[in-house]
Amino acid sequence: MKGNKMKNAQLKWAAAFCATLALTVAFGGAATAQQYPTRTITVIIPFAGGSASDVVSRIMLNKMSTNMGQPIVVENRPGAGGNSGTLQGARSTPDGYTWVGGGSGPVAANLSLYKSLGYDPEKDLEMISPFAGFTIIVAVSKTLPPRTLKDFIEYAKANPGLNFGSVGNGSSQHLAGEYFSQVTGVKMTHVPYRNIAQYGPDLIAGTVPLGFQWYPNIAGPLQAKGAIPLAVAGDKRIPTLPDVPTTTEAGLPQYKVNGWFALLAPAGTPKPILERINKEMMAALNDPQVKQGFESAGAEVMMMPLDESKKFLHEEIIKYRDIITKAGIPKID
Repeated sequence: MKGNKMKNAQLKWAAAFCATLALTVAFGGAATAQQYPTRTITVIIPFAGGSASDVVSRIMLNKMSTNMGQPIVVENRPGAGGNSGTLQGARSTPDGYTWVGGGSGPVAANLSLYKSLGYDPEKDLEMISPFAGFTIIVAVSKTLPPRTLKDFIEYAKANPGLNFGSVGNGSSQHLAGEYFSQVTGVKMTHVPYRNIAQYGPDLIAGTVPLGFQWYPNIAGPLQAKGAIPLAVAGDKRIPTLPDVPTTTEAGLPQYKVNGWFALLAPAGTPKPILERINKEMMAALNDPQVKQGFESAGAEVMMMPLDESKKFLHEEIIKYRDIITKAGIPKID
């Protein structure tokens, strides 16, 4: 009998200990999130400074830094279509002090485009929320004769193999070009660049006379009149190019291409901290100056709670897998 009483007491003690531990973890996580952050946060952007993703990220992050009371430092790590920087971010300590700026290329499309990324976007990263949406602009060098999308398609069919540039294999711009080829039957040659700064001069010179780009990536060539925007591949015109027709208006309604940029963290980052970051993103993105900054960069604000963000990422991975499969793009080593 004594043995049974002792055993029961031990079981009750163990149950009480586990319950206390669970409460400690739960409230400890909440307390950590309330105190967070207590030091500088690093954000890895897997593209070059001045690129579309870099521009909009800094607009949002500057406001978040002010609101959170801690410095947020951006590290640009371009290379391999955004894979290099994303891999570095995925391997970082999951303590909430390293964030990853992930584009639709490195965290969605590239899973189907590369033989090995070194990371799995859904297993090695935590999606916090997408925050910027971009619409592709079809632009040509002023050295080419076409000035409308219809004329360009006819010209490109008569001159197969035209070069188009992007920030790397698997980037949104690369896939936008491949999709354009699918829709129109135009045969083109993809020229990947390490960063967007290298592409601008070649677009103006006509060496690589075609691009499917986000506005900030080609703002310089457009403003210098070295490149001509033919159409915006979205449902509506964008404020930065109010006179440029949509692809529907230009006679190619089936060509719609949108990309996005998101904030992620290494897998294992405590959920209370992820929720805090998500909350701070929403606050920053609702700021009128941030919204104005996005509009000037040709971007639209995107906001989602954590659970919806994860679902969004999963659906985007499937979408890009289908596009890449249909395009017959071979896997990259």
